[in-house]
Amino acid sequence: MNSNYFSENPRWLLAIILLISITHIGSAQINPSDVDDFIRQTAYQQKRALTDLETIINQAEFQQGIIEKMNRPAEGSMTWERYRKIFMTPERIAVGVDFWATNAAILDAVSKETGVAEEAIIGILGVETYFGQRMGNYRVLDALYTLAFGYPRRASFFKAELSKFLELCEKEGLDPLVIKGSYAGAMGYGQFMPSSYLAYAKSYNGNSGADLMNQTDDAIASVANYLKVHRWQQGGLVAIPASKSAHAQNLPKQKVKPTHALSYYAQKGYEPLKSVDSAESVSLQVMDMENGSLAYWFAFHNFYVITRYNHSPLYALAVFQLGEAIKAARKSTQ
Repeated sequence: MNSNYFSENPRWLLAIILLISITHIGSAQINPSDVDDFIRQTAYQQKRALTDLETIINQAEFQQGIIEKMNRPAEGSMTWERYRKIFMTPERIAVGVDFWATNAAILDAVSKETGVAEEAIIGILGVETYFGQRMGNYRVLDALYTLAFGYPRRASFFKAELSKFLELCEKEGLDPLVIKGSYAGAMGYGQFMPSSYLAYAKSYNGNSGADLMNQTDDAIASVANYLKVHRWQQGGLVAIPASKSAHAQNLPKQKVKPTHALSYYAQKGYEPLKSVDSAESVSLQVMDMENGSLAYWFAFHNFYVITRYNHSPLYALAVFQLGEAIKAARKSTQ
């Protein structure tokens, strides 16, 4: 190619400069000294060789797309009606019925041991990963590295998770370079973050390690253990629909954790659409519908427990409704 080609064709030169800039945008956003400090601190805390951690971290790749996803979470602007339609599909319910049938003995045993309802476990696995079919395509190492060093708003959280991920891989003999998960670094059937994996993962057979990426029984046992540790109430309600009278008081947004009895809300003009003890503690949750109307739900303690898994009330209600729908569909086929 003629050496004067680019000077005579400035648009080509500009395109190449732009390509080089895009290629290096990730590394430009990472502070090398910040990474070095993290490696030294992690090596000290975990009593590991500095060179071992350097070898792993040096193979992590910054993913700009992850930052973009974090800056525009889909759930943030969704109405309940739109959110619900993502999960409450005939296909997902049918897959859930099959999954339950395949793992019926395990679900029954785990539920009896922990007191956690089978449909709650099913609901979480269905919402999180379509029962293991959609566990994520990002390398967990890349996701956590990107967010730890390229997302200042939550850098502390993701540095801690990256450290826990390295600890988890060392403890369980996992290859940190191959494990895949969500763009936020969640793994396995139940999408456990590394800290949750270390704290709540449980082997169904009582082995020393739990494999939440490949062993369905471990995933079921671990989801149940998570809910149990967060004080799931055996036999307790999750949520029931409510009505608002024409003269009801407009209330400020309520916290998810139940703080008032049903009788309190009755005085304000809100009634349950099912018969429940008026002394039960609940939280009134208001859901936006597509047409601008509102749907009212009374959330019980177990609803709050589900939000310990994911803090979104939309998530908790989707888990509840999906689990109930699969339970009903399964019953109709028996």
